[in-house]
Amino acid sequence: MRTVVVTDPPRARAELVEKLAPFGVATVHEALGRTGYLGPGIRPVHLGSRIAGTAVTVLSWPGDNLMIHVAVEQCRPGDVLVVATTSPSTDGMFGELFATALRRRGVRGLVTAAGVRDVAELHAMGFPVWSAAVSAQGTVKATPGAVNVPVTIGGQTIRPGDVVLADDDGAMVVPRGDADHAVTAAAARTAKEDASREAFLAGELGLDRYGLRERLAGLGIEYVDHDAYAARGGSDTTTGS
Repeated sequence: MRTVVVTDPPRARAELVEKLAPFGVATVHEALGRTGYLGPGIRPVHLGSRIAGTAVTVLSWPGDNLMIHVAVEQCRPGDVLVVATTSPSTDGMFGELFATALRRRGVRGLVTAAGVRDVAELHAMGFPVWSAAVSAQGTVKATPGAVNVPVTIGGQTIRPGDVVLADDDGAMVVPRGDADHAVTAAAARTAKEDASREAFLAGELGLDRYGLRERLAGLGIEYVDHDAYAARGGSDTTTGS
């Protein structure tokens, strides 16, 4: 690993980030062909937050938060700090003091493949965090790493300046060059969902709206009256082996 701090990387345009912000992670993930999701292991420390921002990335050694301190200086308003480690780690590498420093710089939240602590304080101050673990285990400040280089979380590569979205469903990345397309695709997906919601409120069934009845027949699913089912030796319970 090259120990380097890359300064002033290009970031996704602020107006595109703001347009993506209202859309949920699930909506954008689906709209982009189910890409970019960081996986179910990255979860919100507390519920109720939805953020979008540009990534400042950190690659640290496990149990060592030196490079997070280095990264704070590189953060700008509207950024999201993204922390990965060179090998799996659940140590509490981030807490309330880091959050205080990042909030002062206008950072919108943290996404980390490692652990965090001071959860009560983070919740009280309303600083959004998504992490792989919560742990009181402390860290050292001894080993060089890198800031603003590509990192990988959940099989997804996050590059500095990419758009990071996070909400109660998890976190995802939108490559910087795809932000414009993501806005258009997410808006179209939302319009489609809105139309389906209205149809369901009016009583339409998903079986009909999505053309699933024909598919059921093709899959060999059969509708059978209860008495006929019983006469054919059916049972009120289904067991598996």
